[in-house]
Amino acid sequence: MNKGDLIDAVCTETGLSKADAARAVESVFSVITGVLKQGEQISLVGFGTFTVKTRAARTGRNPRTGETIEIRASRVPGFRAGKGLKDAVN
Repeated sequence: MNKGDLIDAVCTETGLSKADAARAVESVFSVITGVLKQGEQISLVGFGTFTVKTRAARTGRNPRTGETIEIRASRVPGFRAGKGLKDAVN
């Protein structure tokens, strides 16, 4: 499923117009992104938790040349599924 399919599913599920469903989906993505940018987490009970994880700086190797490179520390988004989502999938 891609974003267009998700918008169609929201449109069907809620009875919203396709334009309204697209705005709703975009709004949800925007809010999640904004909260994660601030370093906070979002907990949706029964669905899961979106968090920001910190990766430490480390030494890596360029696979093409074998040269050693320094990889900077970074923040990456993470998701941990909640019990309701796990139960629905299994």
